[in-house]
Formats: sequence, structure tokens, C-alpha cells
Amino acid sequence: MSVEGKETMSEQNEKVVVGKFGASYGIRGWLKVISYTDNAENIFDYSPWYINQKGEWVEYKVESWKRHNKSMVAKLEGLDVREDAHLLTNFDIAINPDSLPELSEDEFYWRELFGMNVVTTKGYNLGEVVDMLETGSNDVLVVKANLKDAFGKKERLIPYLEEQVIIQVDREAQRIEVDWDPGF
Repeated sequence: MSVEGKETMSEQNEKVVVGKFGASYGIRGWLKVISYTDNAENIFDYSPWYINQKGEWVEYKVESWKRHNKSMVAKLEGLDVREDAHLLTNFDIAINPDSLPELSEDEFYWRELFGMNVVTTKGYNLGEVVDMLETGSNDVLVVKANLKDAFGKKERLIPYLEEQVIIQVDREAQRIEVDWDPGF
């Protein structure tokens, strides 16, 4: 439950980190913003922002933002002096997942794939998705192999190539079916 703009970690919904704060800027409480969104300015489309302070999600609203040289700066409501803003340097900026745009049924946010089991078309369980890598050409699933993997693998890197490698992603079953040789 939200109490005065704060949610404890156990009460909060899952949050999605979309950026972080850099150094304070100027004397009126502005902060540099480092965006993780595809288009950097899209971070300002999301509101409110949440900052994890001492185990609680504290809600902040962006009062104003602007481009500054090659970066961006923002002014948060209630932060009016440099010293207060400086305390947020290097803190992650998070949002509620329901603030994200709805995707079509065959599109996924990376975070949805984490924890899914990866199984070959022949039924071999390759393990669980623990991370995603972004390469220049395609994304790559990082799959932690099962403890007693028959091929002695600890981890597999599987290209996220729809129809070629990724046959089906089943949200309900938390399972990804792949056309992949378990020996790789």
C-alpha cells in the first residue's frame, strides 16, 4: 500500500528500472538523467518515477526536463536545492510495469523471459533464462543449464531469432521452445 508516496519493498509491485540519476546539475535541484530506454527521451514519458531509498520505493514526479549538451537533466517535484538532489546521484529510476506500452501477443519485454524454461523441439530441457544480451544483429538468451546437464554445459548462449531458433514462447507455461542442438 502506498503511504505518503512510499511503498515498502514487500508491498510494492515489481518495478522496472528505466534509467539512473547522474550528478546534480546547477543549484536548484536538477539532476543529470541516464536513460536505458531505446529512445533516451522516452524515459520522460513514464510517470511517476520510483527511487529505492532504504528499502522503500519513494515516488517522484518530474516537474521539468531539458536537453543539456549531449545529455539530459530533470527537475523533480519537491527537490529545490542542489544538496537534496545530490543525494539521489547514482540511484536507479524505476517505474511500474503497467506504465509500459502494451505489446502484441507475439512481442515480449526481456524481463518477461527471465526464469522461463528453454526446451528443444525434441523435448530436452536446456535450462532457465537468466539474462539477455544485446548484440548488433540480434538479442541473445543467456540460459543457465540444469545442474546435471547431459552435455556438461553450465551456460548456453542462444540467439533470439524468431522462427529460425525460437519456435514458440508460451507465457502461461513459462516455456520457450527452441530449435537448438543441446551440445552447443
